[in-house]
Amino acid sequence: MAMNGVDELTSTLQKALSINREPNQYGTIVEIGAGQEVARHFFQAGGASNSIAKTMSAYDMQFSDAIYGGESSGRYVSRSRLESMLNKEYGLLLERLEGKRAKNTQYFAYAATVATRHADEGDGQGWIGVRLQLYPGAPPSEIVVHVRLLDAEIPPQQQAAGIIGVNLIWAAFNAFRDTEAIIDVLKHNLGPSRIEVDLIHFSGPYFDETENRLANLYLINSGLTRAVMFNADGEVVIPSDAFYRKDVLAIRGSFRPVTNVNVDMMECGLQQFTELPDVEECNVMVLAEITTNTLMSGGKVDSQDFLARVDMLNALGYTVLISDYLRFFRLRAFFRRYTQKQIGIVLGTPNVQDIFNADYYQGLEGGILEAFGKLFPANTHLYVYPSRDRETGELCTAEDIELPDNMRQLYNHMLVNELILPLKGAHEELLDTFSRDVLKQITKGRGEWESQVPARTAEMIIENGWFNFDSA
Repeated sequence: MAMNGVDELTSTLQKALSINREPNQYGTIVEIGAGQEVARHFFQAGGASNSIAKTMSAYDMQFSDAIYGGESSGRYVSRSRLESMLNKEYGLLLERLEGKRAKNTQYFAYAATVATRHADEGDGQGWIGVRLQLYPGAPPSEIVVHVRLLDAEIPPQQQAAGIIGVNLIWAAFNAFRDTEAIIDVLKHNLGPSRIEVDLIHFSGPYFDETENRLANLYLINSGLTRAVMFNADGEVVIPSDAFYRKDVLAIRGSFRPVTNVNVDMMECGLQQFTELPDVEECNVMVLAEITTNTLMSGGKVDSQDFLARVDMLNALGYTVLISDYLRFFRLRAFFRRYTQKQIGIVLGTPNVQDIFNADYYQGLEGGILEAFGKLFPANTHLYVYPSRDRETGELCTAEDIELPDNMRQLYNHMLVNELILPLKGAHEELLDTFSRDVLKQITKGRGEWESQVPARTAEMIIENGWFNFDSA
């Protein structure tokens, strides 16, 4: 734990007490699955009658369905169940109390549906949210969070669920002017070994101008998660849902901008990936992955640049993953956390040379052998797209890639055993396209670069003036 139990309790109780002492903030707390941990803090702090109208837990499925409606998916730890809880409880507050309490009352409803688990069953996880008035009489705004509970035993998972719930309610009332501050408050008294937050969503009139994709990117920067995902519609999704029973095919790149080479890599990779036994194209999650280090400019994330890249990839139908997994074996481990099916990673020959560079693994106790042991377990393949030498014009493929002599035998082993596969069907006429050259050309206005990127990508760059496009 990041702090001892006394410090955690003191800080959490202080947050609960500050709300109990605020006569205008009044609401309900309903929790399913991890005990009434949030409510307990408010009652333990003292003065809860000033702020709490009702607390409740509906553990039995029939009771839960009777109160909040049936779940067609049969999943009770879900975002839809959380929304049903918030809708019901906030509606009841207004129905029963509006006009009967002081006009300056700010109503709120907190809800949580959480599954705690023993260590051998995987991580606990849950959905928590708060719907509240940020000034008296206001239409409600809402914050929804997905949290993974990483403690090995159930009691500390329950404790963590209580702490983050109190943090969320307190932050919603006291830090609502700054969404990054809200995110920072979520981890108070909870170290990265205890929780992970892999989705946050702000909605309602007060958060109308909040860009949820940037807020979720900040989850990585704040240390609350290692990766966030956006589906092809640009919506934030949790990896456990997106990867559920899916085969995964990923391509890593900067995509600044997306080029025809990137598209060819993915299309060739998908065609070859689906030749594996039991892999059907309809079940493949195709995603483009961007590491956070490629988003930095002057030590900060360039927000417009980040959103442009996500928009371009979404427009081409790709799911987008943003991660801080610089090493490929850690990216592969991330995928394996959520799916046991086939994993394919498409990469270029320069990436392969990096992977077989021992310096790449400095600080790793087992060095390159440990990394390869984690990169190449069952059901994992690397697909190598060819490249062309800019000076000589010679083609470089997976079979003739240049590597240090002491790595050649290890590489051949991977090649012979089809852990590393040459990507077939590449359009060699595209290999003279380099994203850095395209980026330079864009700054000069319309030109040859338009033929080197997908047509929709070119349209979006021109329409929006991305990447310093010179409209003149």
